[in-house]
Amino acid sequence: DVTQWFTESFRAEFEKQADQIGRINLAVFGKTGVGKSTLVNAIFGEPVAVTGIGAPVTIGSHLYLDKRGALGVVDTRGLELGHDDDQIIKELTKAIKESRGKPVSEQIHVAWYCIRGMDRRFEDFEERFIRTLDSLGLPVLVVLTQVPMRDGMFHPDAVELARQIEAKGLPIVGGRPFMTYAMRDQFSGQPAYGLVEVLGATFQVAPEAVKGALVAAQAIDVELKATQSHKAIAAAVTAAAAAAAIPIPFSSAAVLVPIQLSMMARIAQLHGLGLDKSALLAVASTSVATSAGRAAASSLLKFIPGAGSVVGGVINASVASSFTLAMGQAWLVVCQKAFNKTLPGVAGKIDGEAVKRLFEEELAKRLPHIRQRS
Repeated sequence: DVTQWFTESFRAEFEKQADQIGRINLAVFGKTGVGKSTLVNAIFGEPVAVTGIGAPVTIGSHLYLDKRGALGVVDTRGLELGHDDDQIIKELTKAIKESRGKPVSEQIHVAWYCIRGMDRRFEDFEERFIRTLDSLGLPVLVVLTQVPMRDGMFHPDAVELARQIEAKGLPIVGGRPFMTYAMRDQFSGQPAYGLVEVLGATFQVAPEAVKGALVAAQAIDVELKATQSHKAIAAAVTAAAAAAAIPIPFSSAAVLVPIQLSMMARIAQLHGLGLDKSALLAVASTSVATSAGRAAASSLLKFIPGAGSVVGGVINASVASSFTLAMGQAWLVVCQKAFNKTLPGVAGKIDGEAVKRLFEEELAKRLPHIRQRS
């Protein structure tokens, strides 16, 4: 059964891509009540820091790592900054040193130090804590939370606090705090802001090996997901051209299937789509892609000398890359709509036929380029 084979193949590739993307582990520090949980939840799109995101792994007496797919959040439990700094630093130092010999997904990658923007005071212990994080090799973002803004102007008290912090010359990302308001205030109407800037700065300093994990885990920057998806498409296009450059019998797009499966799984992972939903969407979409691939290859046979002597014909490298590009771009549209929850559905479930039509329409917009280049 072709559908069953494709589904199983896609699932295997999806798991493979999950392993390749790995997990970004983010350490979040700050006094109780500064809004750490609200900030994390706003950027990663779920009540991560409230309910927990899995079984927490103890990495110290009071230091825990909660895991959820591509995201890990490191926090302290039962200790309070300003009172238990030495104990937290001791546990953190031990955890970081022990993790350096482990796989990259088990290491701590970036730290956020959160301060309530209206607290008006930056204390000595906070400076010492931030400098210690830097000495441990962690890039540190200082985030001012709950900062009111009106007419594009930050509250003067938060501006003064930021000035005090900047004057310290701390080893922090960007050399300055990031002003944020994580969640719209229903009473005052204060809108959320600053989250994309925090995410972008985190992306810039995260290790290359876990950038994909950060893109997959975050839920606020669609353009960042698109940019990384286009890189996956470009890699697949290059691989498809290289595969087709060697005369290989082309039968039912078989040469391109492994390459395209990898591309599709990567894009689905980057959009944070679950395995079951991704597989359903892939099956709905690819029947069109496979038939289009056969048609594209067949149309080329008359232009390729001796093609008739090769069983199934031979695919042109230009067509292989062009078709893979078209398929990747069409699949990206499907994943974007799934991420934005704008796919058509019936009785609360995804409408497979509608997904097929969407993919077909998007692919049709791009297939003329294949015919022109052939």
